[in-house]
Amino acid sequence: MPTLLLVDGSSYLYRAFHAMPDLRNKAGEPTGAVYGVINMLRRLGSDFKADYAACVFDAKGKTFRDDWYPDYKAQRPPMPDDLVRQIEPLHACIRALGWPLLCIEGVEADDVIGTLAREAAGQGIECVVSTGDKDLAQLVNAHVRLVNTMSNEVLDEAGVLAKFGVPPERIVDYFALVGDSVDNVPGVDKVGPKTAAKWLQQYGSLDEIVAHAGDIGGKVGENLRRHLEFLPLGRKLVTVACDLDLPVKVADLAPQPP
Repeated sequence: MPTLLLVDGSSYLYRAFHAMPDLRNKAGEPTGAVYGVINMLRRLGSDFKADYAACVFDAKGKTFRDDWYPDYKAQRPPMPDDLVRQIEPLHACIRALGWPLLCIEGVEADDVIGTLAREAAGQGIECVVSTGDKDLAQLVNAHVRLVNTMSNEVLDEAGVLAKFGVPPERIVDYFALVGDSVDNVPGVDKVGPKTAAKWLQQYGSLDEIVAHAGDIGGKVGENLRRHLEFLPLGRKLVTVACDLDLPVKVADLAPQPP
């Protein structure tokens, strides 16, 4: 069965930058993130031998989520200069390896990945998403699994349930409750992973939790009721768009020889 390998380049770019030592070339230019990401791509290419592949990055500028919620990602500091200086060289290296590289304005890398993963699954193509972003667990199904090269973790449907206490189709509800500090999406105060999973196991969905909010006692119940107005927007913000009209299709993503 053919395989599509999608790499969340933005996720690994930051992780490589902070994990690698301060490597520099003879001209004194920083190279640590480039080195880390390229090594990871070579390893993935060797491990999966995919028929189709792409390394996906966030583009500069705002996305539709900024229109929905002006505070989206507002807490993030500017990208360090030493990382900014590595982006163009990294993109050039990725293309030189023969990898298709996608960087689409107005949307996030997650949305590009989600749309391509859905297209692949609809064509009976197995999809492997390499990422360190736990939000992408919502994409997992019988044809899509996640791989984190930093931790060697592989998540299929059973793995998502074991890790989060809820199945992939409830991950969006889960993060609407706990929030996403990385993207500055607030959750219900004092509601962590255990409470969110417990409520979803008990009530079945976020909509049912909202419908029974008056039955939930204690301080967390009060916090939930105070947060009810924001919950629909929170869920919308953490939902990966899987229906974008992209300028590329899975069939366009065959890797080329270096």
